[in-house]
Amino acid sequence: MQAFFRTDESWAGLILRVAVGGVIFAHGAQKLLGWFGGNGFDGTMGFFTNVMHLPWIVAFLVIIGESIGSLGLIAGFLTRFTAASFIVIMLGAIQVHWAQGFFMNWFGQQQGEGFEFHLLVIAMSLALLVIGGGKWSLDGLIAKWLGERTTTPTSKAREASFALRMF
Repeated sequence: MQAFFRTDESWAGLILRVAVGGVIFAHGAQKLLGWFGGNGFDGTMGFFTNVMHLPWIVAFLVIIGESIGSLGLIAGFLTRFTAASFIVIMLGAIQVHWAQGFFMNWFGQQQGEGFEFHLLVIAMSLALLVIGGGKWSLDGLIAKWLGERTTTPTSKAREASFALRMF
């Protein structure tokens, strides 16, 4: 478990998780709460299940992952898990946006949005998957707590006694 939560005190992890989490939160808030011109939970579930024909559990997990998961990411809680889930979500989004090509629809000259945004989120999430949450993350605090629990004097004595028995 400690390896899952382990991170360093880098600014890179902090910057990446706040940037990705903040941007994805806006998209999640559209889907869950109807903020920023979104359809809200019922509208998004209807679109995902009736128009895109996604299973309801996949639609639900996308909405929750983008909204609540992004808040956890900003706090640096379950960074690697959330980054991995964003990669999966964005791979699915690339399939949807593939027909529109690479570029976003900056000038309204194409049918929909391209997939360049999704590739950037994947790249940033991959970096978070590798380095963890960085500075001021809850994951770092959890890793330190787990490390302290596993290196108590009693566990050190047990390790030493095991090592002696091995010889």
